[in-house]
Amino acid sequence: MGQYLPVVVLLALAIVFGALSFFASRLLAPRRPSAAKEAPYECGIVPSREPPERFPVTFYVVAMLFIMFDIEIIFIYPYAVDRSFLGSYAFWEMLAFSVVFFAAFVYVVARGALDWGPVQKYRRLDESMAAVRTTTSTIRRVGLEGRLDEADQASRQGEAA
Repeated sequence: MGQYLPVVVLLALAIVFGALSFFASRLLAPRRPSAAKEAPYECGIVPSREPPERFPVTFYVVAMLFIMFDIEIIFIYPYAVDRSFLGSYAFWEMLAFSVVFFAAFVYVVARGALDWGPVQKYRRLDESMAAVRTTTSTIRRVGLEGRLDEADQASRQGEAA
């Protein structure tokens, strides 16, 4: 137990220092609130309006998924390094951990954690299978607004030649 004494003393000193710093700042800090001090600071620019919308929660969910994968790697790494020493008990523990982890991952993905775009409305199959294939019935072309169609391009190339 004597080998842990320096760690316990350092932990106690850290807690005492944190508590004293907190109370000293409460006692000694000036209390003169103003509108300028209460306003949010954005790189020296006074905000002229409220933000347009809240930040989507999807970004945080993806970050949590990333952390979940990191934790799994941290737990699997020692097993992968020395699996012969750890034996079959560790194998079954890692298998159980992986099953629980991937079940949670499938649940989160099924709940829409990775659906980034707006909600898609599905068309009936017979509506999407048109008899005549056009650019509007087969795929969505992005960036064609204002461009020349193929006939206009051919006629302009003929004029240039």
